[in-house]
Amino acid sequence: MRTLFTSLVSCWALTIFSTVALAQTKPNLIAIVTDDQGQWACGAYGNSEIRTPHMDRIGREGALFTNAFTATPVCSPSRATYLSGLWPTEVGITDFLAVMEAEAGMGLKASTWPQVLQKNGYTTGLIGKWHLGTHPQYHPQKLGFDHFMGFLGGGNSPMNPTLEVDGKDQKLKGTLPDLLVDDAIRFVEANREQPFALCLHFRAPHLPYGPVPEVDSEPYEKLTPSVVVENGADEKQVQQWNREYYASVSSVDRNIGRLLETLDKLGLEKNTLVMFTSDHGYNNGRHNVDTKGNANWIAGGVRGPKRPNMWDSSIRVPLLVRWPAVLKAGSKIDYPVMNIDMFRTVLGALQVPLPADAKPHGLDYSPLLRGQPMPDRPAIFGQYDLHNAGLAHMRMIRTPQYKYVRHYKCNYMDELYDLTTDPDEKHNILGNRQPHPAVENLKAQLVKWQESIADPVLKSDY
Repeated sequence: MRTLFTSLVSCWALTIFSTVALAQTKPNLIAIVTDDQGQWACGAYGNSEIRTPHMDRIGREGALFTNAFTATPVCSPSRATYLSGLWPTEVGITDFLAVMEAEAGMGLKASTWPQVLQKNGYTTGLIGKWHLGTHPQYHPQKLGFDHFMGFLGGGNSPMNPTLEVDGKDQKLKGTLPDLLVDDAIRFVEANREQPFALCLHFRAPHLPYGPVPEVDSEPYEKLTPSVVVENGADEKQVQQWNREYYASVSSVDRNIGRLLETLDKLGLEKNTLVMFTSDHGYNNGRHNVDTKGNANWIAGGVRGPKRPNMWDSSIRVPLLVRWPAVLKAGSKIDYPVMNIDMFRTVLGALQVPLPADAKPHGLDYSPLLRGQPMPDRPAIFGQYDLHNAGLAHMRMIRTPQYKYVRHYKCNYMDELYDLTTDPDEKHNILGNRQPHPAVENLKAQLVKWQESIADPVLKSDY
């Protein structure tokens, strides 16, 4: 009996040890997404006016990607692409999901990379903004997440929000970023003994920017943001918008610091892949417009008619990645990447096989995290069909030298920018309606890509 008991104890201990060892060898993932944060709104990218020490820390202890872009310049289609690896027209979400559309039954009809991780031993969680459908079949827990705490729609109050907690809507007290990270910390602590993948999706710095705690707003109260305004815009109003915007970004940054501290405390920092980005960029005075790809012209302190756009300020985002067990600290990566790459990249980084029935677009850029080369990427593409409070059908190709934006269903609105001489895209070469020798080649590449994804805008009845 003593021998049998000893053998049972040894087998039990070996099983426990093997389980813990397996959990320790599988990397964890924390994928953080802010809402409406341009690459320029981050200290790591050279903005000395904004305070983002914890975002900066991710880049300093890992890698800073200088050329990270989103497939589209507004939230719902961008988030759908980020999770599915498919283009907005392929998933049928081409503009932000309006309330009436969500109520009518629109939502994300596609497989997601969290579903793949879920089937490969990961405990998955989504905390924060969803905005990909409100009907039961589109609930995050039906699309790959074991745990959900947040809100299904696109908007929420930055203070005392109503959030879904344990399947029920509850009005909570506190600021939204703090409440979300409170739950993120609980999720990490509860799952520290097993591999986990957490998606933390903030609503900030989306409008309305505040209120935010004084600790986040006080550093900007006397700041005069260096935003150049023109064409009748109210300089003081734009500066105030940017002060409030910076404070909102800082409220997120402070909470990212709390989460990183939790990883340190639990000894999880080395084998946790942390990826920080935004769903798209932002303008706030740049190009004389506000917000993003569905921006409005600004003049006299008011927001005016729509100016749909795919400027870099609307599609270029921060991408900061930390993974101490793999990634060399202080890396700077200039290779062009997109949020449509996320599906393949996450699976590649975590060494999870791509399912045979999964057909995501994009590239797996995880070799860059391991210091390995990647084949050249001569062009990236984008699309946006604005239909909420405006109308536009834009398709984009961006090469190292040129960006060409084709406006379908209208005349004299196509755009061409020489990025080598005009990186801020201030001068549309086609604005004089004269032909340009680069256009035909760019247009041919663009159409070839559109045909490869069966882009419906090519059909006459679209």
